[in-house]
Amino acid sequence: MSTAAATAAAACIHCGADLPAGAERFCCPGCAGAWALINELGLGQYYARRTAAAPRPVAESAPDPSAFVRIESDGTAALDLLVDGLSCAACVWLIETALKRDPEVVAARVNLGSRRLRLRWKGAQAAAGRLVEAVQRLGYRVVPFDPSALVSLAERRERQLLRALAVAGFAAGNIMLLSVAVWAGLAEDMGSATRDLLHWISALIALPAIAVAGMPFFESAAAALRARRTNMDVPISIGVVLAAAMSLFETINSGPHAYFDSAVTLLFFLLVGRYLDHRARGRARSAAENLVALSAAPATLVEPGGRTVRVRPTELAIGSTILVAPGERIAADGRIVAGRSELDRSLVDGETTPAPAGVGDLVYAGMLNLAAPLRIEVTATGEATFLAEIVRLMEAAEQGRARFVVLADRVARRYAPAVHTLALFTFLGWVGLGGAPWQAALMNAVAVLIITCPCALGLAVPAVQVIASGRLMKRGILLKSATALERLASVDTVVFDKTGTLTLGAPELDPADAEPDALRLASSLAASSRHPLARAIRAAAPDVPAAEGVEEHPGEGLSCGEIRIGSRRFCGVATEDETTGPELWLARPGAAPHRFRFSDALRPDAAATVAALKREGKRVLLLSGDRPAAVAAVAAALGIDEWRAGVSPAEKAATVAALPGNVLMVGDGLNDAPALAGAAVSMSPATAADVSRTAADVVFQRDSLAAVTETLAVARGAERLVRQNIGFAILYNVLAVPLAVAGLVTPLLAAVAMSSSSLVVIGNAFRLRGMK
Repeated sequence: MSTAAATAAAACIHCGADLPAGAERFCCPGCAGAWALINELGLGQYYARRTAAAPRPVAESAPDPSAFVRIESDGTAALDLLVDGLSCAACVWLIETALKRDPEVVAARVNLGSRRLRLRWKGAQAAAGRLVEAVQRLGYRVVPFDPSALVSLAERRERQLLRALAVAGFAAGNIMLLSVAVWAGLAEDMGSATRDLLHWISALIALPAIAVAGMPFFESAAAALRARRTNMDVPISIGVVLAAAMSLFETINSGPHAYFDSAVTLLFFLLVGRYLDHRARGRARSAAENLVALSAAPATLVEPGGRTVRVRPTELAIGSTILVAPGERIAADGRIVAGRSELDRSLVDGETTPAPAGVGDLVYAGMLNLAAPLRIEVTATGEATFLAEIVRLMEAAEQGRARFVVLADRVARRYAPAVHTLALFTFLGWVGLGGAPWQAALMNAVAVLIITCPCALGLAVPAVQVIASGRLMKRGILLKSATALERLASVDTVVFDKTGTLTLGAPELDPADAEPDALRLASSLAASSRHPLARAIRAAAPDVPAAEGVEEHPGEGLSCGEIRIGSRRFCGVATEDETTGPELWLARPGAAPHRFRFSDALRPDAAATVAALKREGKRVLLLSGDRPAAVAAVAAALGIDEWRAGVSPAEKAATVAALPGNVLMVGDGLNDAPALAGAAVSMSPATAADVSRTAADVVFQRDSLAAVTETLAVARGAERLVRQNIGFAILYNVLAVPLAVAGLVTPLLAAVAMSSSSLVVIGNAFRLRGMK
């Protein structure tokens, strides 16, 4: 076996890891399966070209993508794809626009951070093939979304850039030495034969180096041109090729000027910028992409006979049992059936303190097992897990179409035609009006092509959104809405609900009111509600069978025939007293109404949160459906001057809608849903009713209300940084473009300036991480 072949065979041809003894091509079954899937989808050559592996298997025919389609609850078909070749906001706009032209497409959203394309359409599953082909015709490569492929793709991209950078750096250093000799010889009357020899040696070094080191730019530009479009790599490729071609023309014709040193050094600086940009984007990697990477780790499946086998999370079935060793992340949602340990739940609620977990406890994909082995019965896998839901929320927030994003997208998609036209006019102007030699005019045009890159503007908003979403997610705060940050930044009024929002929403029934017959009847109705008081009733008598035919009346209570449980008014109790705590009344035929009293503690930092909001100059209100005495007591304890009690859901929504300014509504109950939907922006705790969490723009996981002030502070900081980034991007182009057109910027300086502008924008966005 040759040395090259032996080297290639020593590593897995999918992930590059060292091969175990006896293995020939793959390090594990997961890599073998992933390789087979990628080859079936027509990307075998793409990956094999980057791994220098054994002969590439050729896919005879790509399978129908409809095999990966799932049907959503509303009847629409959905498909998640991993898109390779995304480089900027213009790529996102192009793919989304092309897909939305299809009349059957309901939604097509691309996340630049995780490179995931989410497709939803009405119609048959077979339409997936047509939609996938529409993306491929644009020059992009797509495969069904796979977290392991996402991580592998980023690593391969980084290795490719490093190899290209090494080649360009080696060639630039050697050609520069030859160029110094030519420059020195010109001052000493060097003969033309010697000069031509040095130029030819430079050409022999430069041309292969440009072909290899320029591949990241050339491949992207070629794919775009084949699809009859342009991207940011097209003008870069044109500039590099023009500089090299002009130098070769001069060398062939024994001209005095060759620019091989400029062409290769230009490529070197472009690659330095591209590599640093890739690393910076990796550090600012989308929170969604980081979460997706968690789901790529294999799971240990316990087979019926007790044998264990390592499988991919997507291969787990509901009802199967997995073994989670200490130090491993849980691969699927489930319930502990054996063992006791401590879990890092920070992914779920942002709380870093380990939490004990034992038999019967629910656990979620992504949690980290810290202490002892656990056996878990799987209850949800894949897109049905809690982790997948978080990913969907994070991607929706990160790829938002706020007004600044719309501005950047418009500029990005008009960039290429404008740059090409400007470069052409620069060349013609210097030749026709300036009387400059065509070589110098061409170099000025190359500088214009390079310096007018829209990367800084394209990254101005997404970089900040990604870092803001990631910072909040680490604190257990999930942004659901694409434009939530923008709306939160301008909030001047905050409206709170009481029960479950300002209080913990975990009331306890007063034992003195637990009359057995009344409690059993109330518990049978309460089983049909998620209201905190209903749950407290149910907790006091959990074994009572649930009543049938129970109807919930938001803001009032529950009814089952003539039996009612709820507020005084709902149950027909006319008297009032000075009781300040929460209460429910039970009304039943043939018996006097029975009262259940509860104690519900305030959230520990509720008073501090209200005080902080008031210090910031925000108007704070309390709206509750509870009795005036109870609402007044909470308002007094928290220092809230404006409050209203006994409001119905419709009255609460109307009050919020009538408030001037930008209103943030914070609520958790079913009765809060209309107000949450009608407010300018809304927040809800994770313990809220499903409809309230759905209506809210932001969901926070912890018991702490500090999530409100934290979210508002991050939103204000994000808007400030977005404005700074956009201002810098505009200023950069206003100053740099005229200098390049005027011939005051060489292609080398243009490459440095273009790369630096992107790094400045990303670096400025990182300031949000350290903001107090």
